[in-house]
Amino acid sequence: MNRTSAVLAALAVAATLPLAVPPSATAGGRPGTYELQGDPGGSKFEGIGTDERLGTFYVSEVTGGEIHRGWAGTARTEEWLAGDGTDGRFTARGITTDAAGRVYVAGGPNGIGTGRPDLWVYSPRGELLAALRAPGDDVFLNDVAIGPDGAAYFTNSNAPQVYRVAPEGGSWGVTRWADATGVVEQRAGFNLGGIVVSADRSALVVAQGNAGALWRFDLRTRLVSRVDTGNAVLTDADGLVRQGSCLAVVRNFARMLATLELQADGRTARLVSQQATDPARVLTTAKVLRGRTLYVDSKFDEAVAAGPYEVVTDPLAR
Repeated sequence: MNRTSAVLAALAVAATLPLAVPPSATAGGRPGTYELQGDPGGSKFEGIGTDERLGTFYVSEVTGGEIHRGWAGTARTEEWLAGDGTDGRFTARGITTDAAGRVYVAGGPNGIGTGRPDLWVYSPRGELLAALRAPGDDVFLNDVAIGPDGAAYFTNSNAPQVYRVAPEGGSWGVTRWADATGVVEQRAGFNLGGIVVSADRSALVVAQGNAGALWRFDLRTRLVSRVDTGNAVLTDADGLVRQGSCLAVVRNFARMLATLELQADGRTARLVSQQATDPARVLTTAKVLRGRTLYVDSKFDEAVAAGPYEVVTDPLAR
């Protein structure tokens, strides 16, 4: 079997493995779509984080900053954390969980010109652990991933920077961990976004959507280099999902899902496929939960969003 066939086979197997289904599952098994609770005036969504241990997922709402929670086996979700100023949160973007089930939320432009927090950390029970301002005056924290050291790493869409968040000396702190100014060309619009850890845990792989590029941030040296992706078209790259050597790139407004074979150290990636996603949706971020990938339908293409608001497991055009 050649390497391309091996990658495709691995993806197919991952999508069909039999999995333990929680007691709350619907009669025919786990639902194909999950219903989010929108606001009467319209809601838009972006980030998703998953907790494998509990079978739960969390979705961030751009409009208002609410955080929604769902379960792998139940179609309907709930509002887990209120927005509209709760803990200083008026909008929310990327979201993830760590091994302890703590939930990390990126605030996008929440703190720009307002003095409000740029990010939050919550316990699995929804208790606020930290609400932090990131160093800088124009910080747009977009997405977040947990590094091998247990710290959370946040991308900045307004500068080629990555921030690190961790408890230090008994209290939570945020530092500008890496600054790639002079290496990553800053362009108009959204720059750094989706972020994952390489398979060998040596680096962070970060998407730059407006440039259609992937960047490697070395976790030891903090040196930044462009991932060699050949001629792969990755404009509008948003959420990243890595499973072994398979890297899925959600290309939001391009309405495409790119699959690449990513070298273990994150230095090179080879395009395996480009597939059109549902033209009626603008998918943003995605995460794996109990063997299935969950994609957020953002509603970003609607001036005034209207339901149904959904997380989907089948992203492709039909």
